[in-house]
Amino acid sequence: MHRIGVTITCLLLGSLTAGLANAGPRFIDTNAFATDGNLRAADAISTSQPIHGGLFVTFKEVGLGSNAGTLYRVTADASATYGCVNGGSNHPKATNKQTVAGPVAASATFSSDQNGQVSGSIAVAPLSPGTLSCPQGQTQELVSVSYTNVVVTDLTNGISSSIPGTFSLTFFK
Repeated sequence: MHRIGVTITCLLLGSLTAGLANAGPRFIDTNAFATDGNLRAADAISTSQPIHGGLFVTFKEVGLGSNAGTLYRVTADASATYGCVNGGSNHPKATNKQTVAGPVAASATFSSDQNGQVSGSIAVAPLSPGTLSCPQGQTQELVSVSYTNVVVTDLTNGISSSIPGTFSLTFFK
């Protein structure tokens, strides 16, 4: 009989602990996509510059306190190819292209609602073109972008959510 009481007590404590673990902050929805230039960072954070070829991440986190300010950071591994475009908006088949790769990141602070939830969006600018130089009469343009290893992190509470996949766009062939 003593064993049954100990077993029941352990099961009840395990259930209670599992319920408490789910009560804290946690991400319940995260998404990402590469932008095509029609999105402005003002749709996500406080700037009105276009985010052509950037990464746009949306998320929902629950289990926060009411009206709590929370700092978020989005990170990703990025690759961007830049090329030269002539006045007729044609991308010459010349070899004057450059691919750059490295990490990208952006941060923003959001306040939770009265239910302890934050639904937010963060726009991350693409990598800069590096040292590519175009001949006179041509302009430097983004040819393609790709993002992997995308992670949104709640820096205030120390939790993260990975967004699996590769998010890419090609603007010129």
